[in-house]
Amino acid sequence: MNVPTAPNAPPIITLPLTVSRYRLRFIAQEPLRLPAYAGSTWRGAFGHALKRLVCVTREPRCPDCLLYRSCSYPYLFETPPDPAIALLRKYPAAPHPFLLRPPADTRRSLAAGEETLLDLTLFGHGHRYLPYVIHALDQAATQGLGSHRGRLALAAVEQNAATGWTPIYQSNGPLTPAPPHIPEPPSCPERLALRIETPLRLAVDNDHITPETFRFTHLFGSLLRRIPLMIAFHGAAPLTADFAALARAADRVPLTAVRLHWRDWNRYSSRQRNTVPMGGLVGEIELNGAGLEPCWPWLWLGQWTHAGKGAVMGLGGYRID
Repeated sequence: MNVPTAPNAPPIITLPLTVSRYRLRFIAQEPLRLPAYAGSTWRGAFGHALKRLVCVTREPRCPDCLLYRSCSYPYLFETPPDPAIALLRKYPAAPHPFLLRPPADTRRSLAAGEETLLDLTLFGHGHRYLPYVIHALDQAATQGLGSHRGRLALAAVEQNAATGWTPIYQSNGPLTPAPPHIPEPPSCPERLALRIETPLRLAVDNDHITPETFRFTHLFGSLLRRIPLMIAFHGAAPLTADFAALARAADRVPLTAVRLHWRDWNRYSSRQRNTVPMGGLVGEIELNGAGLEPCWPWLWLGQWTHAGKGAVMGLGGYRID
């Protein structure tokens, strides 16, 4: 993006959260049918496989385990808050340092030999555990996914770089990832389109935001909660910012166009033994850059972190044009 900025525009800040995106390529070993959106399926299978891989005490509850704050499983999948960080004391758990995003629609069946993809994003200190994450996802795929436990085999892993997707791993070969980077926002554009690609589920006072009630401050409020927590839990140090001033700035940002609709989606929760509604907003909004400058770095980074409920399983994903 290379667009002019307003005269005397304030300098663009860079939020200190390192990010890397990876793409795992799997080959179906037998006919396989995944749910319409497989993010929840992958997340659950990954959690079970990771615990089998790393748990050495076999305690039924992680908080009761001697290794609770040093084991990779709770850090990645349950992420206990650090009591030394005041910002986090009111939160029972931190945002996870990873995000899984399968293709937006996996409704069609896969024949044996067909390929399917899974995108993985790691944040901050989560990069230390890349080999564990890849191995656990490989094991989850080998065990089988979906209601009929269709098996897949990991064929390759690629990493997103400036030149595109670069191979970093093939079966039985070495893992050669590039260092993570901090996404640096370009200049704030004079106007932009933001395309919400996976359901964005937002609520205010337990009321879900609909296409008719959506305002920019709803999306930005979610980012203003999620990103500082990601940085505090998984970055080098907590972020210092005037959050109240940022919220006021977002409240003044108008939408120049709204083309949103509601997409229903339910996931099955094995813990609750019931289906859980996870539908949300998809579509496009357009914004004018005037007055957007304080919010711009957060909006840019949100393309990696996602927003709203279910971000860890790929919901609330958007891209900026």
